[in-house]
Amino acid sequence: MSETKRKGIYLLPNLLTTAGLFSGFFAIVSSMNGRFEAAAIGVFVAMIFDGLDGRVARITNTQSEFGAEYDSMADMVSFGIAPALVAYNWGLTDLGKLGWLASFIYVAGAALRLARFNTQIGIADKRYFQGLASPAAAAVVVGQVWVGVEYDIIGNDYGLIVALITTLAGLLMVSNFKYNSFKEVNWQGKVPFVALLIMMLVFVIVATEPALVLFIAFVLYALAGPINTFKSVDKVKLEHVIGDTSCDDADFDNEKKAEQGKEQP
Repeated sequence: MSETKRKGIYLLPNLLTTAGLFSGFFAIVSSMNGRFEAAAIGVFVAMIFDGLDGRVARITNTQSEFGAEYDSMADMVSFGIAPALVAYNWGLTDLGKLGWLASFIYVAGAALRLARFNTQIGIADKRYFQGLASPAAAAVVVGQVWVGVEYDIIGNDYGLIVALITTLAGLLMVSNFKYNSFKEVNWQGKVPFVALLIMMLVFVIVATEPALVLFIAFVLYALAGPINTFKSVDKVKLEHVIGDTSCDDADFDNEKKAEQGKEQP
């Protein structure tokens, strides 16, 4: 008699996903109570748990369809709804309809980004993300809030800037710009001793001004996609920026070869 397979869910990776979901919910509640620094930090903490749950699942061989779907739902809360509400409560309330429209564009962009990512699992190039990843977009949006709180900036005094950053972050998520995923990095390989010293220096720099350093780092990462795209193609087309057809590596390689061919006599 064959043994019936026991039904259930894996505890450890889903526990980490729940912790990330809680961090996102905590950010929403904190922003509603005017605790914007705690709200911004909550989203960054959710990013840490989001990075851990998938890796723990792979290391312990506890991947599951349930875990993947649960992680996607948690990401929508932590990196879609939470950053939009934190930005709205901090600097968009005085803009009226323009303020909540900017927040909604971000939320819609995050939803579309996650849906597109789920449909491309297994077929997309793992070296790159198509569009800005939702955790990075969330870091840009809440990073501006954290910097504003650190430097005693009243968000509503700069509502248009907050709306612009929030809207651009939402649009970059649904763009076709390619972002390095850093998944090709061999974390188990050996590195020179100086690399450890550099990492220690990075931690020291982040610890001195965490809000400003993290915000600048993620803004530069967000800008890297458009810059790399414009540098990699001979002629920028609509499908390089947005659309149903993504630009794969072959498109970029063909553009580079064509450009090199024109330069040869």
